[in-house]
Amino acid sequence: METLNAISPLDGRYYNKVNELSKYFSEKALIQYRLKIEVEYFIALSNEPKIKEVREFSNEERVILRTLYLKFSEKEAQVVKKIEKKTNHDVKSVEYYLKSKLPDSLKEYSEFVHFALTSEDINNLSYSLMLKDGYIEYIKNLKKLLKALKDLSLGNKNIALLSLTHGQPATPTTLGKELAVFYMRLINQMKEITLKGKLSGAVGNFNAQIVAYNNVDWLAFSQNFIELLGLEYNPLTTQIEPHDTSATLYHQIIRLNNIVKDLDQDMWLYISRDTFKLKKKPGEVGSSTMPHKVNPIDFENSEGNLGLANAILDHLAMKLPVSRLQRDLTDSTVLRNQGIALGYSLLGLKSALKGLGKLEVNKIHIKEELDNHWEVLAEPIQVVLRKINYPKPYETLKELTWGKKIDQEKITKFIKSLKINKIEKNKLLKLTPSKYIGISSKLIDKYLK
Repeated sequence: METLNAISPLDGRYYNKVNELSKYFSEKALIQYRLKIEVEYFIALSNEPKIKEVREFSNEERVILRTLYLKFSEKEAQVVKKIEKKTNHDVKSVEYYLKSKLPDSLKEYSEFVHFALTSEDINNLSYSLMLKDGYIEYIKNLKKLLKALKDLSLGNKNIALLSLTHGQPATPTTLGKELAVFYMRLINQMKEITLKGKLSGAVGNFNAQIVAYNNVDWLAFSQNFIELLGLEYNPLTTQIEPHDTSATLYHQIIRLNNIVKDLDQDMWLYISRDTFKLKKKPGEVGSSTMPHKVNPIDFENSEGNLGLANAILDHLAMKLPVSRLQRDLTDSTVLRNQGIALGYSLLGLKSALKGLGKLEVNKIHIKEELDNHWEVLAEPIQVVLRKINYPKPYETLKELTWGKKIDQEKITKFIKSLKINKIEKNKLLKLTPSKYIGISSKLIDKYLK
């Protein structure tokens, strides 16, 4: 629901566009993830035969316990927050909440809730699971963007397009191939990264666990527990898991966002150049004073929000792996902003995708642009002349074309005046800007199909 009094636009103006992230990054979600870890740890202790003070729970009891986090409601989250007002400790309040919700048959084991753990054992696993699940949502939307890029690339693979290098007319390409470059760049950055977790007590040495149960293989216990959560076990830590794999994932998202930002800027330039036109929607306006305008607002929105996302992601990646000695609390407040970073990232992807959906290829303008720049054929002409050892081919073409707009008539007249063999001359006479596209189309067929 859009809230006019929200401080963050993610919770106000843009809420309906990113609200799927609420179930991963809201305050309720954080409590729910913590509760899940506490419940599963409690169950894992009951499954350890060497911990004789806790019997193995029945299937029915496990279902009751897991229902606490699987069916966790906003009303129950308020109960936890009420406990937190007394404890002034967010993790301890979850522990007390769980103890109060234990079925009568398990109340005698209540002191094994949060047994021998530090808050960071719960937090690091919770935040990693939040990031993992939120990233899946990000990738889901990135794949939609990839499909749109692929479809546009394949659909326009044969449309010759004047390239601009340094903003100046250059060797032609195809519109499809230019879009395929972004597709391939994004695909190349989508590497799987497994987040790590720890469950080893106050300073990472299982101190309290060993005193209580020195016959339990706590390393194996913790590794099994963490891997069942879908994370990778980190056996050597201080009080905190050092967040290095989280930083790796943040940097991956930054790189993906940067590629989409580059796409946004190129699409903006193509629109201003008239390569693309934008579909018009009845009732919308492009300017408050200029009625004729249709603005590329989606690409601008995407670029701006991805910039915000990357600023936050960069701070997360730079700050979280650095902590004083065992731990300082700066990580706690920073980690709460993972959702903001993913929110702006998701908003950027959706805006870019929306922008791509509004594009119409302006084939007439693209052809006219090519036909107005026959000087781009200076490159293949001088290369062929080099091949046959024609004297000073580069310098000859430079004299003809440097800083000039050349038409077909001048190029044809020049080629006919060359004293070269007929085979090479006829090859050059057949060249046009729209035919001078190399193997652009074949590249798309080879790497996108």
